Amino acid sequence: MTTTPQATGLKIMVIDDSSTIRRSAEIFLSQAGYQVLLAEDGFDALAKISDHHPDLIFCDILMPRLDGYQTCALIKKSTRFHTTPVLMLSSKDGLFDRARGAMVGSAAYLTKPFTKDSLLAAVREHTAGAAGA
Repeated sequence: MTTTPQATGLKIMVIDDSSTIRRSAEIFLSQAGYQVLLAEDGFDALAKISDHHPDLIFCDILMPRLDGYQTCALIKKSTRFHTTPVLMLSSKDGLFDRARGAMVGSAAYLTKPFTKDSLLAAVREHTAGAAGA
């Protein structure tokens, strides 16, 4: 497996209540050489973020207990993680959803189902220089 120099050492978290989405993202990202952290919901993610310090976070919007907007807002309010890019994942592609994501501080919006290419392009776009590249 070949790893691009930028991928080495980068940790990416995927927060989604769908095991299918988490597994797809994990496969795509692992194959590209990224370290992948998975979380089932916002509460699970917030605990793991403190322990693992991801460089980039993909966050589903529709999740039980703590939705993606709330999760993103909490990450962005944190002094330790407010600069970590959070990219929203959603099957909805409306202007309102995109605007609400931007209001809570998300860096971008990726529509599900995503392709390997769109996922990796989003990672490259939002992690340029994160691993000292």
